[in-house]
Amino acid sequence: MRKILLGAVGLLGFLVVWQLIPTLGLVDPHYLPYVTDVFGWLSQEVRDLAFWRRLRLTMTSWAIGLTVATLAAVALGTMVGMVPFLRRATHTTVEFLRPVPSVALIPLAVLMFGLQMRAALVIIVYAAFWQVFVQVLYGVADVDAVARDTARSFGLTRRERLRYLVLPTALPYLMTGLRLGAAIALILAVTAEMVIGNPGLGRMIELSRSAGDAVGLYGLVVVTGLLGLLVNIVFRVVERRSLAWHQSVRSDEAAR
Repeated sequence: MRKILLGAVGLLGFLVVWQLIPTLGLVDPHYLPYVTDVFGWLSQEVRDLAFWRRLRLTMTSWAIGLTVATLAAVALGTMVGMVPFLRRATHTTVEFLRPVPSVALIPLAVLMFGLQMRAALVIIVYAAFWQVFVQVLYGVADVDAVARDTARSFGLTRRERLRYLVLPTALPYLMTGLRLGAAIALILAVTAEMVIGNPGLGRMIELSRSAGDAVGLYGLVVVTGLLGLLVNIVFRVVERRSLAWHQSVRSDEAAR
């Protein structure tokens, strides 16, 4: 409760400062509207069914892209991480492709799929894939050598070693990668809609910008920020639930 209270006080302070800046004339309200106007716009917008349709489109592309990226990253990361030869052979390729900005691939995605959701999904999957893949790769490689040799000496099959040794070791890494990938996927979902023009929150932001609607623009930015916060909270809860047995979570709970 103390942590929640401090967070609420910090948020309230931020909103007060935001309201004071245009009130005191430090910034023209045309460029930084009053927070009361922004939240008044939001209160009207949430009663519009079209707003929820666009929100659903954004979250649909986010969910599909994150799911595809996670499945591919877990499968490839586990396979590459468990085979030292593959890990060494793909190291340079991974380090070359991972830093490539996902936004730079938007023209290629549009050329391949046109102005459709599939073009946005290419960008989302590419961005989220590397977040999960690298974490899974590190997690699989972090299996204790003594435990691995012990499993082999007891005659455990590859499937049993994967289930009882590799997956428990890699799970904390996977959950971290999934949480990071979820945030990145949301960012790219909105960005792709802004650039490609697919219907969604990103398209609404671009239309507000072109129309000079500062109140609507800031209101949509607040919505995307709240979505990011909600995604982070949900995945943190999932992470703590799935890793309740892990030493890091247990020590954190004991410290509290």
